[in-house]
Amino acid sequence: MMIGNLIENVMRRIEEEPKLIQLKSEGRAIFVGDTHGDFDASQKVIQKYLKGTDQIIFLGDYVDRGDDSEGNLQYLLEMKLRYPDQIFLLAGNHEGYMVKELSPADFWESLSQEERKAYGLLFSKFPLAATTPNGLLALHGGLPDLNSLEEINHVIWGDPHWDRIVWGDFRESEVEFCGDLWGRPQLGWPYFEQMMKRYQKQVLIRSHQPNAPQVMFRKRCITIFTSHAYLPIRTVAMVDLEREIINSEDILLERI
Repeated sequence: MMIGNLIENVMRRIEEEPKLIQLKSEGRAIFVGDTHGDFDASQKVIQKYLKGTDQIIFLGDYVDRGDDSEGNLQYLLEMKLRYPDQIFLLAGNHEGYMVKELSPADFWESLSQEERKAYGLLFSKFPLAATTPNGLLALHGGLPDLNSLEEINHVIWGDPHWDRIVWGDFRESEVEFCGDLWGRPQLGWPYFEQMMKRYQKQVLIRSHQPNAPQVMFRKRCITIFTSHAYLPIRTVAMVDLEREIINSEDILLERI
């Protein structure tokens, strides 16, 4: 499929989705961290885990850093069209280049101005988070300060809530807000606890922050990466959607 047609077809499909994906409460959910141009990782994930009623949720950052951003992205878009109710593509900060520039941005810098606009518009339609009935929330970076989780559906691309979702870092700190590091909001344990209580969720699965502990905040925050562009070990998180989730011990972290 020509890339222009692919973008248009995926955009039509994704425009039907809310910004907050409500996952079905059957089977498993497999969460995939940053793939960053690691085409091999994306292929392995889908070949291994796309079974039955299982759902695969990619947490953003499909381009830049890795060897094959274009191939990785095109493959994921094609898989989204083929399995629209089982594969979900959330937005990461590297999909937001058109509203907040970043570095490295080798994928974006390789595009023409027209191509940048087309991809930028497509990415602006991507969902921002996914949630499950058994206590799980997943997104790319940090938690937004909203009155309810459902308000994610009204977050505007590029606004402060979007910024926390795709750019936010977590730090093992007893301070609620720890400043801003190179455009990345730094959020501590009190903020995490307050937002998770407000949203009535037990565990957060995220990616984005390679220097974060894989499990933090009293086993309630999990950070995963699924690209050799960052770490030699590629990890996914698997959740049984039919059992209660209390902390990270209820979630299987598996290497691919």
